[in-house]
Amino acid sequence: MTLPTDLKNDADALRAAMVKGLADAEPAANADVPMHPAWLAAAGKVPRHAFVPGFYLPADAPDAQGLTVWEPVTSKLDYGRWLAAAYSDTTLITQFDGEETDWERPAVRHGGAPTSSSTLPSLVLRMWSDAAVSDGHTVLEIGTGTGYSTALACERLGSSHVTSVEVDPVRLEGAADALHGCGYAPTLARADGLYGYWPEAWFDRIVAACSFRSVPPALLRQTRPGGKVLLPLSGWLYGNARVLLTVAGDGTAEGPLLPGTISFMPARTRAAPAYGNPGHWTAGLHEVRSRSVRHPPERIAAATEAAFHLRFLAQSAVPDAQMVTVGGVLHLIDVVAGAVATLTPEDGGWRVRESGPVKLWSRIEDFVDAFDAAGRPGPETYTLRVDGDGQRLLHARVPQLRLPPEGC
Repeated sequence: MTLPTDLKNDADALRAAMVKGLADAEPAANADVPMHPAWLAAAGKVPRHAFVPGFYLPADAPDAQGLTVWEPVTSKLDYGRWLAAAYSDTTLITQFDGEETDWERPAVRHGGAPTSSSTLPSLVLRMWSDAAVSDGHTVLEIGTGTGYSTALACERLGSSHVTSVEVDPVRLEGAADALHGCGYAPTLARADGLYGYWPEAWFDRIVAACSFRSVPPALLRQTRPGGKVLLPLSGWLYGNARVLLTVAGDGTAEGPLLPGTISFMPARTRAAPAYGNPGHWTAGLHEVRSRSVRHPPERIAAATEAAFHLRFLAQSAVPDAQMVTVGGVLHLIDVVAGAVATLTPEDGGWRVRESGPVKLWSRIEDFVDAFDAAGRPGPETYTLRVDGDGQRLLHARVPQLRLPPEGC
């Protein structure tokens, strides 16, 4: 199937409708500041479809094994579905497990871990707005991805003010082709976002489109005094937060966690280590005496905003733990310390067994006790301080939490 000759007209109409929908949806419930009209104007000009020639959408139902069925979508397979999705406020998955797809002959996928995407437009615009970018600012974007977010920055600021780095060379090549095809010419580089991009420093703003366990020190050193770094944070429990740091002249930085719980893919070079078969970790745990839990695992494992926020905070108490559920049993596994906790449903409640030098669930429960006693404060009540004493989450009524040293 060839592309219709009226692609531009179709795309223009859908893009205008998308931007109107985004504008009508403001102010967002989780927004710290209103979305800047200049970013909406940029979204009205950037052709998102040029950056997503192929992507995957989930089927209506999982397969027989319970895995999500991912259907490939291209203009040749289904022009209408492709273009409508490109101009929907939806994240479009473009890569699984770091493997490239042959978009001339794409196949349906069953399960898999998304490793690259075109983030939903409302979130991209929200990130740029929250970073308080102004005309004349120079910006560094961490994670070029498809290049759509980069194009928005170029449209708003001019290409000469935009630098974007990407660790995946194939992703970067595709983004570069799309950007240049649309008339944008930012500085692009293959680089690990952990180290920023020194040749163009200093920047007025640094904005990351992937998450880190803690703030990379290089990003602070590449930010002008008074400049800001907007960074998604996550850990190996996959709790999420965003922080907006203001960098001082002495290299320290401080800023609030932003409202809402927004998830970003972790930086690839900071992914959690493999733990193998959970059964290897839990072997022998049946000999450990169990106890009733003080807090059920739903407090951090449920798919709710409150649980995601609490999970982000709680993972600071067990920074090297990972969570996996097998057959209704939840396991916490810490491959660094060599510790494990297993939570099993029993008689309408939960019981836990813990083994190793770190009592993982006990640590989480101790933090939840303090969190509840403080009135369950939201993310915007926390401040992240980065200085010679490390990276600390500070709150007036909750004991301070430390983020793991970057590089660990």
